[in-house]
Amino acid sequence: MSEFFWSNNAINYAALAIPAFFLFLGLEYVAAIRQRKTHVFNFDSSVANISIGIAERLLNLFLTASFYGVFTYIYEHFALWAIPNTWGVWVMLILVTDLVWYWYHRLGHEINLFWAAHIVHHHSEEFNYSVSARITTLQSIVRNVFWSVLPLVGFHPAMVMTILVVHGTYSFFTHTQLIRSLGWLEHILITPSHHRVHHASNEKYLNKNYGDLFVFWDKLFGTFQKEEEQPVYGLTHPLKSYSFIWQHFHYFLELLYATRQVSGIGNKLKIVFGPPEMLDQNIRPLLEKRFIPDRRETNALVRFKVYLVIQLGLALVVLFFITLFYQQTQPLEKVVGTLFILITLVNCGALLEQRRWIYYLEYLRLLVVVTYASYIIERPELLAGVLVVSLAMLWPMQKWYLRLVYGQG
Repeated sequence: MSEFFWSNNAINYAALAIPAFFLFLGLEYVAAIRQRKTHVFNFDSSVANISIGIAERLLNLFLTASFYGVFTYIYEHFALWAIPNTWGVWVMLILVTDLVWYWYHRLGHEINLFWAAHIVHHHSEEFNYSVSARITTLQSIVRNVFWSVLPLVGFHPAMVMTILVVHGTYSFFTHTQLIRSLGWLEHILITPSHHRVHHASNEKYLNKNYGDLFVFWDKLFGTFQKEEEQPVYGLTHPLKSYSFIWQHFHYFLELLYATRQVSGIGNKLKIVFGPPEMLDQNIRPLLEKRFIPDRRETNALVRFKVYLVIQLGLALVVLFFITLFYQQTQPLEKVVGTLFILITLVNCGALLEQRRWIYYLEYLRLLVVVTYASYIIERPELLAGVLVVSLAMLWPMQKWYLRLVYGQG
């Protein structure tokens, strides 16, 4: 049944979600200008948000078919019932899906191991459509473990995947500050107002509004909170880095550090599966001082921002075409495209922090592209020539490059 989503000859129209995302993001920005609320956008944070979203879309290309295969295997071998495909069943499926989401989401905030995968979604101190992109592949894997309950119950995998697309699309539109209230729908759906509460770090808003589509799960389980005071977005202890790698893995390092401070497997497990609020909050500043010292404020130069946007644009173009022609793309092209995008995303985070070693990342990316090109045209001397010239120019070009990008040598 995997042909439902994948075909050897078909174009993968899921790629169209990429331009659609930027279309709605652009419309939100236009609306912000008209409402004189451009402060809801922050250049640095938006770049970080989009970078994380690009990585998730890229890596999930390799996992989506696997998820569907897992759902199919569970359905064919372990399904408790054979639930028919009727309109009433679709209504039941959307309700059950949202209930599973509620508990996946709630446990993602209450258990350290799951929070480590989910925390990235809450880093941003701005709140707009770009924040919806802050999903990591690790979070997707955890989420799909929970979704496995649906085919186990007896819902056909094709139905499950269809509902998950609808479910995920709706949640995108709840990440905005420009829609204040939806009237009577506030009593039925998770609205932007409800989700703003969830993303806020105000004390009264913590651990509230876990629902994704319907609000009644939060009311039923006692986690609902109406938006009353102005939300303050982000973590209670903000992350002091835009590093692509650090954003993904800092909390896992914090857990590792915490477990090494206690003895006994029981105490270590209490940390891993305990609540985030019990973790020592002094660990993060310690690790930040060790692993990401000397972070500089982002450069305000126009050419710096243009250069950064070009970097993101290149990654997006490569991602779009890999996604669009995924089934026709050869494994080598997938590997090269993945390396190119990931190096670019690490580069974007390093640029935001004014890291000087991005110069060497640029060389690494050039090496990947030239190696691929020389292999395709069967001209190894091209690679050798570029390597010789690059090594000869490595040190002389560094100062010029840093001056060009950062405005300083």
